[in-house]
Amino acid sequence: MNAGSQQARAVRMLLTLALCGMSSMTLAGLLSDSDTKATPKEENALALPDAPKTENLLRYTVGAAGAMSFAIDAKSVIVGDDQIVRFSSVISSASGALNISYEGIRCKTGERKLFATGRPDGSWNTIPDAEWRLISGASANSYQAALMKDFFCDGESVAGKASTIVDRIRRKKPLRQTF
Repeated sequence: MNAGSQQARAVRMLLTLALCGMSSMTLAGLLSDSDTKATPKEENALALPDAPKTENLLRYTVGAAGAMSFAIDAKSVIVGDDQIVRFSSVISSASGALNISYEGIRCKTGERKLFATGRPDGSWNTIPDAEWRLISGASANSYQAALMKDFFCDGESVAGKASTIVDRIRRKKPLRQTF
């Protein structure tokens, strides 16, 4: 065997070993999900909905939320071809304070993004450098986790069209049953 073919054989063996090592590490769970998951496709351009209206609000339950009330605007729910569920959220306290936002949930990665916050005059304040953040269910008021698990996502996939999601919330029929 000449030196060139020996070198090529050695390179092939090293590549094979490296690939086997990567597969073994993935199977053993030594690589994180972020190391092995495909990057989601580019997200659609931001198009803000009209401000939420009281008659379009659908209330839903979030754990032991106590004095907080959670709702989404049924007219704002969309599922983009980028597989992001976008919606207007209205959170109110017992004293009447409101937190209005336009957000997105990406089922594939279990992430959320705050696109804009609502102003008292009904306009939106966009968040220019908004970033995707993992959804945590650790907080008692984790409304994004409740929406993701109960209404929006079936595992890593969007659980239907926007109309199906809205109907599920309207009928108070979550994807997972809690006892």
